[in-house]
Amino acid sequence: MNKKPLRIALFTSLYAPFLTGVSIAVHQRANWLLEQGHFVFLIHPQINEQYPESVGNRPMAGLSKLQFFPNFSSYAFPTKPLIFYKSLPQPLSYRHWSDTKLLQEFQPDIIMVEEAAQIRGFYSLFLQGYGRPIAREYAKLTGTPTVSLFHTDIVAYINYYLGDPIFRLIRPILPSLIKKFSENYDLNLFPSRGQLLKYQQMKSQRSEYLPYQGVNCKKFNPGNIACNPIPEDNRPTLLFVGRICAEKNVSQLFDIYKLVAAKISNVHMVIIGSGPLSEEIEERGKSLAPGLTVWGESHGEELLGWYARADIFVNPSVTENFCTTNTEALASGTPVVAAAAPSSSEQITHGENGLIAEANNSQDFANKIIQILENPELKQEMSRQARLGILEFDWSTCMEKLEEKLYGLFEESQKTEVRS
Repeated sequence: MNKKPLRIALFTSLYAPFLTGVSIAVHQRANWLLEQGHFVFLIHPQINEQYPESVGNRPMAGLSKLQFFPNFSSYAFPTKPLIFYKSLPQPLSYRHWSDTKLLQEFQPDIIMVEEAAQIRGFYSLFLQGYGRPIAREYAKLTGTPTVSLFHTDIVAYINYYLGDPIFRLIRPILPSLIKKFSENYDLNLFPSRGQLLKYQQMKSQRSEYLPYQGVNCKKFNPGNIACNPIPEDNRPTLLFVGRICAEKNVSQLFDIYKLVAAKISNVHMVIIGSGPLSEEIEERGKSLAPGLTVWGESHGEELLGWYARADIFVNPSVTENFCTTNTEALASGTPVVAAAAPSSSEQITHGENGLIAEANNSQDFANKIIQILENPELKQEMSRQARLGILEFDWSTCMEKLEEKLYGLFEESQKTEVRS
């Protein structure tokens, strides 16, 4: 590295062993920054006895992988289970810990906050949470540049859970909330152009698109078929990987499977993941076995094998931003059939590396899946294009763009300091 290493304070609402796309991305981001020689202070949620035992026992890459870097340090902020989602964390309020004190001790060059809305308390409708903007006080005292990285489309989640009638009532106040929230940071980054446009229309300030949410194309690749979890099973396989929760539309997979199975009798659908609906999904899956398998969580080589083994990755979620599992499937050479969502077209070129289906339309999903399975030449070409089309979102490429952005903010802050 030719430039001076940065001292980066990285706040995150989610981290291992809490299993989400954010957790995985934050770990990869911290690891990459450390490999480049930067100093990283990771401020992450604490795991404690209030969470289900299964949460703490996950074989996820986490702190143990980072602690051998001499330029790494960390702090686990106190938490309790999220009021609406008991297996995910919510910070205790600022009365119990101080982000400002932590930052004064570390003295960062730049501050990144991943999923700042959850830390603040948006996810619990302000019934829980830190209660004030992370890093705002310290930034005002020191002029240190701050960056907020958006992951979740929180407005889509609010709409999904509260329903259209209530959402229409609160919709008028959302722009003022988003404007006030985004003004707390020098820069708000969105990994999806569609999400950026949506939030800019709702008055998000200092907001830009940056594809920081990539995929490790070396790790996820078609060669992982060597790790095939079901090597003796030659059935055409449909795969879903994600949280087993209402906003992911997991229940729709059962309807899709039945429609596809009526046309292709030996099709096999595999649902991988865990979440608040796990027991319900497992129970429903029993009636459709062995054609439908609810696998539970999968990690390591086994998960890599599933992605490469699948014939089609199926994602019916309508609340996705730049979906991690979509990119992992594509990097593995697996075509994707996904619901039309703001970022779907940024990952999937309809007819080339997959197909876009009408949201909440099981018949349309089934028709598109059948179209691919019944046309081997189309499937083969989509598999080839799946990998080629996602290379621009390779993890290192995305992180180099983010690193360049961080240096630009830091250098501008130094010029401002000199002028002052």
